Amino acid sequence: MFDNNDSHSKTMGYILWIFGFTGSHRFYYGKPISGTIWLFTLGLLGIGWLIDLFLIPGMDAEADFRYQEGPLDYSLAWIFLTFVGIFGVHRMYMGKWISAILYFLTGGLFLFGILYDFWTLNEQIDRIHTGK
Repeated sequence: MFDNNDSHSKTMGYILWIFGFTGSHRFYYGKPISGTIWLFTLGLLGIGWLIDLFLIPGMDAEADFRYQEGPLDYSLAWIFLTFVGIFGVHRMYMGKWISAILYFLTGGLFLFGILYDFWTLNEQIDRIHTGK
């Protein structure tokens, strides 16, 4: 049986892959441990970054299977987190207004909140979609 769920986008994965030495595409596909390793090793000194060019379709399929679609768009939330997360825009998008204001006033809770969200954003959105 085929699953029509398309929670994550290959296009977004490849766009984030351009910044792959930061691990952003791995965080997007729900791989926070390897994303952190890529962040601190510059994509395994560029080698892992190049290999990921070919692994993105598989990572996308795995994320589509793991995370459910719903009213929030994963890609849009990741764009907000990646580029303006320090201002809490991604939290506003998810309806988390109090923490969004705190992020805005504290620079993403002194960047520790941003790191937390890189690790957990997919799960936060999935919980909203599944009501858990």
